[in-house]
Amino acid sequence: MYIITGGAGFIGANLVHGFNRRGIGEILVTDHLQQPDKFRNLSALDILDYEEAETFLPKLLAGRYGKVEAIFHEGACSDTMAQDGRYVMENNFSYSKALFHWCQENRVPFLYASSASVYGMTGCFQEERKAEHPLNVYAFSKFQFDQYLRAHWPDLQSPVHGFRYFNVYGPREFHKGRMASVALHFTRQFQNDGVVRLFAGSHGYQDGEQRRDFVHVDDVVAVNLHFLDHPRSGIYNVGTGRAQSFNDVAVAVINTLLHRQGKARQSLAQLQAQGMIIYQPMPDALLGKYQSFTQADITRLRAAGYQNEFLDVESGVERYLDWLSTQEQT
Repeated sequence: MYIITGGAGFIGANLVHGFNRRGIGEILVTDHLQQPDKFRNLSALDILDYEEAETFLPKLLAGRYGKVEAIFHEGACSDTMAQDGRYVMENNFSYSKALFHWCQENRVPFLYASSASVYGMTGCFQEERKAEHPLNVYAFSKFQFDQYLRAHWPDLQSPVHGFRYFNVYGPREFHKGRMASVALHFTRQFQNDGVVRLFAGSHGYQDGEQRRDFVHVDDVVAVNLHFLDHPRSGIYNVGTGRAQSFNDVAVAVINTLLHRQGKARQSLAQLQAQGMIIYQPMPDALLGKYQSFTQADITRLRAAGYQNEFLDVESGVERYLDWLSTQEQT
């Protein structure tokens, strides 16, 4: 049996889908369902069992689940604007430590979600201490767990893989609200209003030209399953290695939707001229906290043996919108 914490969430549910595509349904999903419609992420998938996060850990520590092949730890408080630091550290740090030690004691591979947020505003995206400067308690909780593991690398008894996800987008994120990807927000804006709204220029970047490393969730799943099959313990950036602009995402979204309507694809300049892409000031809450540029350095990922190509924004957005078109709610 495989265990996926946060398995009803965005990346967790896509991992379930990845296993199902391999013909594997012996999966225990653990999550919080205070937001009950998250169940929709799992309703078309096959799992063996479900457990609420609060009751899962005591049962695991008591040996209630029998043989476990691997734990994929995707569960966390992922709100970068969260204000309750004690809650975030308990969920993201202490809980992770308990799972890690259980996996080591029982010789079970442990694959967990770190975050590119640990880099803060350093502008350096290498898996090294000098590049890490978290700006909020969410990022700190991820950083501190990475640090905790670094002290244990020499004594590992089973594989451990930490994945620093960059800007992930794709299916099964409808429940994330304001934390959902810009690809989803832009799609909803254009479908509802015929307009996509981006931030005006900042940090030397022109309007909408701020750049992020946007990575499709299918690629994230592929990385996880690769290291399950080919373990090589370490902390790895998971991004495309190529930053693209928010304008690129907006153009990809609009052109995919226009193409479905039988209309011609248009350039950024044409979409701007027609008022389909507009710009607005950055909210005060983000001032001084907004990363205008991220780009994963995937040197270590490649050196560890992962050689698959990543989807670019144009291909990834089209794949995502194809999936959204099959859903009742986007």
